[in-house]
Amino acid sequence: MTKINKTDRTRAHESTNAIEKLYISMRHLFSRGFYKPMGISGETLRKSLLLLRPEIYGSIAEERIELSGLIYVIERLPRGIEECQFINLTADEGYSSSHFESIIPPKRRRNCYRIDKDQMNIEITRGRSEIYDILTHLTFLFIESHKIQKRVTINEGTDFIREWKYLEDIVIYNKQITDQEREVAIAHLSNILGRTFEEVIDIHKAFATSEKKDRFFHLIYWLGKLAINEVLENKKRKVTFSSVLIEEIGHHIYGDIWANNIKKVLKENSLLKRPIHIISANMHSVLNSIYAKGALPKEAEEYEGFGLFQLLSNSDSKPLQKAVKEYASENGLIYIKDTSGTNINVQVIDTEKINFEDSPYEKVNSVNKKPVIIVMDYAFGEQAYETMDELLKPYKNTKKKNHLDVKSVSIMGKAGILEGGKGDIMIPTAHIFEGTADNYPFKNELSKEDLEGFGVEVFDGSMISVLGTSLQNKDLLQFFHDSTWNVIGLEMEGAHYQKAIQSASKIRGNISKNVKVRYAYYASDNPLETGATLASGGLGMTGVTPTYAITQKILEQIF
Repeated sequence: MTKINKTDRTRAHESTNAIEKLYISMRHLFSRGFYKPMGISGETLRKSLLLLRPEIYGSIAEERIELSGLIYVIERLPRGIEECQFINLTADEGYSSSHFESIIPPKRRRNCYRIDKDQMNIEITRGRSEIYDILTHLTFLFIESHKIQKRVTINEGTDFIREWKYLEDIVIYNKQITDQEREVAIAHLSNILGRTFEEVIDIHKAFATSEKKDRFFHLIYWLGKLAINEVLENKKRKVTFSSVLIEEIGHHIYGDIWANNIKKVLKENSLLKRPIHIISANMHSVLNSIYAKGALPKEAEEYEGFGLFQLLSNSDSKPLQKAVKEYASENGLIYIKDTSGTNINVQVIDTEKINFEDSPYEKVNSVNKKPVIIVMDYAFGEQAYETMDELLKPYKNTKKKNHLDVKSVSIMGKAGILEGGKGDIMIPTAHIFEGTADNYPFKNELSKEDLEGFGVEVFDGSMISVLGTSLQNKDLLQFFHDSTWNVIGLEMEGAHYQKAIQSASKIRGNISKNVKVRYAYYASDNPLETGATLASGGLGMTGVTPTYAITQKILEQIF
């Protein structure tokens, strides 16, 4: 009998197992209704995250404090969360009409409310992906906080190092300090964090705001303080899920309201029976591509190619951006600000009202019956299925069903690239759903050849839809890239969008079987390249060319 040799478990195998454990644990804790992140109930999450060692969380498994990952996480969590012992995840339960101030993280559109000095409520309206995202970020934050606790306590917790006492004196008494005293504090902090003085100087500047110059001192102090309270006084931090959230999750409540709001606007403007093209993108590229030339004739002459769009992407160009929006609203654009809780704003463009003489595109011919373009802002993870599924359903007006004549669905977004670098373009031929064998091949109306000639690299192949960007793992991604899966990049929504489009067109008959699909992504990071992960910062102007190149090709095919 031939002896079969067992292969050793690779890091990719271990990483796959860690991700599976993370998600099983998170769903279990969600069903349970509460857990203590640094207690026994949160142990599986901590161990799995430490085993996985996601690229975005850098040195999470080392003794020193991870700084780039800390910036990434704090920008996606509400201001002041480091001070709160109790974190409550809720549905939309009426806090918006209370006296509580809505705190919106700079890099995640979600409403959060500081209930008192010890409790933060985070509103979940974007589905399970948002819960996973928050729980992994919190787990990272609490692991880092306990590193601080271990580095500052001495004599079995009966005393603290002098550097910690110095920091506490500044934070507790909210002392106004001189530049020299600030550098002394930073020198002490570098010892606490296990980082160089230069590194701490840079991170201190990154966290500074006009209102709070020494915000980083406060952040580190409260992270460490709450970890000290957990260890020495058994005051465990606790994450709870409201009963309403547990009941509502997965039932498309917010997506249904969102989609009906859009269809109601279509009906009110006699657009419901017109051909429809849906584009999932940002709120500026389609707007600027169609209207900027007409709104800004002087600037359009001065700036060639995508120069006008680079000008409009500048933070100092608010008056020009306003001029484009005002011009667009007079020439067929209807803006629908979200009130459903999905945090997905929408633009409806009536192409019949576009002044094509001032547009780079040719007038829509009569065969296309003057289509309507619906531009929806980015969804988040599983929310992509909820929103697209509801949008493609017929509009129920009294007893009559009005099927939408959806001609195409185009998805443009940011993604991590596995070959190439920031700003390059990926054209997917299939979506693979991470953690499962689910795969969604499709005919992409966009091709690699369409996007060549813009000065950026273009790649085509499979894309993997990951369960969360915060769980990027180099070993696992290397496996997907090197194996016969031929994965060129990763994102969070593609498989969910395609699942909704396929079910609506091929099974449920909500839209035509001949609906055209377009997918294109531009690279925001390369998780296989050290120093090029999402935690390394945004694209800046590098993103202008790929964004507008993709937008241009989508609109050329629509028009």
